[in-house]
Amino acid sequence: MREVVQLTEDWSLRHGESLLPAQVPGCVHTDLLTAGLIPDPFLGVNEPEVAWVGQRAWTYVRDVAATDTAEEGHERTDLVFDGLDTAATVTLDGRELGRTRNMHRHHRFDVTGHHGLLKVDFASAYDEAASVRALTGERPNVYPEPFQYIRKMASSFGWDWGPTLVTAGIWRPVRLERWSTARLAGVRPLVTVEGATGRVEVRVEVERTEAGTDRSLTVRATVAGVEAHAAVDGTRAVLTLDVPDVALWWPRGYGAQPLYDLEVVLVEDGPETEPLDSWQRRIGFRNVELDRSADEHGTGFTFVVNGVRVFVRGVNWIPDDVFPSRITPERYRTRLRQTAEAGVDLVRIWGGGIYEDDAFYDACDELGLMVWQDFLFACAAYPEEQPLRGEVEAEARDNVVRLMPHPSLVLWNGNNENLWGFRDWDWEPGLAGDSWGGGYYLDLLPRVVAELDPTRPYTAGSPWSGSWDHHPNDPAHGTHHSWEVWNRRDYAEYRDSVPRFVSEFGWQAPPAMATLRRALPGERLAPDSPGMLHHQKAEDGNGKLNRGVERHFVLPEDDFDRWHYLTQVVQARAIAAGIEHWRAHWPVCAGTVVWQINDCWPVSSWAAIDGDGRLKPLYHELRRVYADRLLTLQPGTDGPVLAVVNQAAEPWQAPVTLRRMRADGTEAASLVLDVAVGPRSVHRQSVPEELVPDERSGKEFLVADHGGLRALHLPVPDKDFAYPVPRYDVAVESPVGGDTGSVEVVVTAHTLVRDLLLQADRLGPDAVCDSGLLTLLPGERARLRVTGAAEAGANAVRAALYCVEPA
Repeated sequence: MREVVQLTEDWSLRHGESLLPAQVPGCVHTDLLTAGLIPDPFLGVNEPEVAWVGQRAWTYVRDVAATDTAEEGHERTDLVFDGLDTAATVTLDGRELGRTRNMHRHHRFDVTGHHGLLKVDFASAYDEAASVRALTGERPNVYPEPFQYIRKMASSFGWDWGPTLVTAGIWRPVRLERWSTARLAGVRPLVTVEGATGRVEVRVEVERTEAGTDRSLTVRATVAGVEAHAAVDGTRAVLTLDVPDVALWWPRGYGAQPLYDLEVVLVEDGPETEPLDSWQRRIGFRNVELDRSADEHGTGFTFVVNGVRVFVRGVNWIPDDVFPSRITPERYRTRLRQTAEAGVDLVRIWGGGIYEDDAFYDACDELGLMVWQDFLFACAAYPEEQPLRGEVEAEARDNVVRLMPHPSLVLWNGNNENLWGFRDWDWEPGLAGDSWGGGYYLDLLPRVVAELDPTRPYTAGSPWSGSWDHHPNDPAHGTHHSWEVWNRRDYAEYRDSVPRFVSEFGWQAPPAMATLRRALPGERLAPDSPGMLHHQKAEDGNGKLNRGVERHFVLPEDDFDRWHYLTQVVQARAIAAGIEHWRAHWPVCAGTVVWQINDCWPVSSWAAIDGDGRLKPLYHELRRVYADRLLTLQPGTDGPVLAVVNQAAEPWQAPVTLRRMRADGTEAASLVLDVAVGPRSVHRQSVPEELVPDERSGKEFLVADHGGLRALHLPVPDKDFAYPVPRYDVAVESPVGGDTGSVEVVVTAHTLVRDLLLQADRLGPDAVCDSGLLTLLPGERARLRVTGAAEAGANAVRAALYCVEPA
């Protein structure tokens, strides 16, 4: 049986003439931080002070003892690296084993009979990129960094939400594997469902030792009590297992997520032989298709899972830490559980990051989160010449085989924004016929997916209209990225179009106040204070934030707390405006994927969960607008429209109370509409004329209520509305059941109170509130649960409460 010796201990990092203890998996930055040799780049304006780390070469060393490589009855010993970041030369006892230039691949070296000093010499990523650029020539990108010349996490070179911290190191596990005769070099389970029968076609690749070349081998596979076996023909075998009455895996909100243990064992033929090698994964039975057929609206992009058409409620995912080796399985699970609890059913892994750790996909399998996986190309023209082309293909093959057992994986995507960039960002004329990546996205990658994983759909890019017959970002065809609104317009303009599938759109806000205080210690916070500006990486980011506020509110002067609150409000409202509009137009629009759910450090960004893991108001708003059932009031050409959205599998009988209200809280008119909405469908109807608010007065608004769901419509911007001075009472009570770690905050409104927000982190850095923005009418009461601030009194709570005030 194959034996494994982990080599995660006893590593050192060479720093000048000395050796520092090194953490493996890890990276140079985290080792230097542990040793106290660099300041924390996440704090203040420290980031530029550590730029030198990415500019120089580094060496990791460890002794490999004779006992580690002793065969002890095994014919072969391999040294296996699951991830080297990035350009490295590996030597053992002075013998060069090989050279690597790809962070996203695993590497295996035969070290049979060898031991001694193991060295991994990492070149500067900048030097490696420069050497490749000298071979391929210049290519354009959107940032002044050379990330397209090296197969490395692009965002470590900085992005419009991330710092420039160019890493190096052994970022994934390393081990010795000792084996004899043969080993399982690759296992590809192709999982499909036909009626009530699940089928697993297991395709196996075998590597043999020289002594095992002529041995007779058999592969056995078992799943759900079904077993099959097949003889190995040279280095390959194929087994088919038909599993009756399988329970289907569903996305969250559509059903359960049953998982089955699949085991594959390699044995040598003969009586009672011990297994040579084994492989185990959990799989799920489901079919996934992508309906891209043409219709009267253009070209669709609709996910169909187990025959059910799905409106995708998605988020984009970036690496959860700029130093990804720090992301533990527990951290993945926490962040993904938060994501699922926000009503999300799909996570898109963006192409400037990494193929995530198996723990990420395991959690998605269990939580019912569909995964859209980008191949790792983003916002640049990528050379297609060697040495990059061979690396790209090897990387794709490695990761398709590694990830395909996961039922949560529903789509392979060729790139992020590069097809759009080629057509629209002045790349095409400057390239003058040079390669730019099109051959990857339209030829190489779809061929790899078709060969290795034909059970899943592939799309060439995001955005992509499906062919060059249409503009790559045409909203009527395929996937669409909506960035003009954030960059130049008011969020109300999300309602001006109905794309077929919105795979990116977003609006910025700063992180939580406690996150800012930790990240900017001692700084007097202001939108333009040094630390705030440094932790704002977007071009004219603060200008866009301010213009977004000014369109709806009076921009606060010299009141950072108020500015912070209003930017959070506008972020939440902007995303809600887009999602409510597009959900109301299902099935023409078949999904929204918000940019973005998470951050990799403390920064003003589009995230719903900030870099310290704190929830922004946007998170709670996602939970509302991504719920199975949603009420929304949409502006229409002939007055407001009520849309009742039902994404549940059951019909919805919804008596909706419509009220035309005055700013002083009195009711001008009301009506109950008995609305029936079928499963997975939307009901739309115009609001009766007598309930339409008078937009000339600035003193009327419309509210729709049903069973705890609420929608509001103001016909004028907030700064033009006659808001009363908000009045409300605050009481702090012990929760029912005697939970000593939490309190309940009871707010009783005496006037209209719009977008009330309890910023729990102001009560304590670990305090969390279970609610986001709330609007109360006079006489209404809200009960908020706060954990982590059990000693908070009513005065402290009132100081942490913010709401919209009159202009």
